[in-house]
Amino acid sequence: MKAVIVREFGQTPDYGEFREPSAEPGLAVVKVRAAPLSPIVKALARGAHYTSAAQAGFVPGVDGVGVDPEGRRVYFLFPQAPFGSMGELSLVAEGMTAPVPDTLSDVDAAAVATAGLASWIALTRKARLMEGQTVLINGATGAAGGMAAQIARRFGAGKVVAVGRNPERLGRVDADVHVALDDDADGRLRGQFDDGVDVVLDFLWGDPARRMINAAAQRRASRTGEPRLRYVQLGSIAGDEISLRADSLRGSGLELLGSGIGSVSVHDFIAGAGELLAEAARMSFSAPARLLPLSQAARAWEGPEGVRYLLTPD
Repeated sequence: MKAVIVREFGQTPDYGEFREPSAEPGLAVVKVRAAPLSPIVKALARGAHYTSAAQAGFVPGVDGVGVDPEGRRVYFLFPQAPFGSMGELSLVAEGMTAPVPDTLSDVDAAAVATAGLASWIALTRKARLMEGQTVLINGATGAAGGMAAQIARRFGAGKVVAVGRNPERLGRVDADVHVALDDDADGRLRGQFDDGVDVVLDFLWGDPARRMINAAAQRRASRTGEPRLRYVQLGSIAGDEISLRADSLRGSGLELLGSGIGSVSVHDFIAGAGELLAEAARMSFSAPARLLPLSQAARAWEGPEGVRYLLTPD
């Protein structure tokens, strides 16, 4: 079959021939219609993700939309190595698919799921957002951050604060407050936490997270009886490590939570995907994505930050 192939970690994948998967007990072959290129896929292809394979020689892609052996359109997640979603066919475990509603196209379903699943899981399984609470999104200018703002609205957030490094894209995010991460952002961040923030969804980590946590801890430490602040860590495109003062946790209501592979069960992931797609069929979620055929995967790989690409069979 035709597929995108990671032949060496850290190199742009090739497009070529790869062996076809075969059905096995508990595993089904899915005909792929749309495969997202997300930050986790790029990290896995570099060998830099905490779940990366020990060696190269695989088809990348952790999710996609396709047709199962019974002819049903499905969203599938975590296909079996080495048959990721960026091939004409993929190999998927039983129970790791969710139905795609008839009113959603293949492309729309893939775009919404890949951009929105992280925040959907974080808000329903980790932070457990309640109606009227305030959500701050660190990294709101990317595809996942933009979807997070829409999903927070869906769950009744009383206020959405968008924080990001690209002022132009930041202004297009559906939020009540926009804070650009420039040299003068620390004071504005402290002001937001002083007003009250209940949940932070952090897609960046690195220095933006350090600044965010410092601002949160300084303001919250001055209040007593204040509700807890659930800080949910979702991505690390700005860096894998930060320096964190101990009293940031002792002297505030700050709670650090992780939401991702390992801290959330695969069953919760696929259940959340089904919930998200069903909701997307009822609401007009906007999840912009650029389409390219599999044969032009290299263009997508080298595309600009913040743009989500979907690859489709040629």
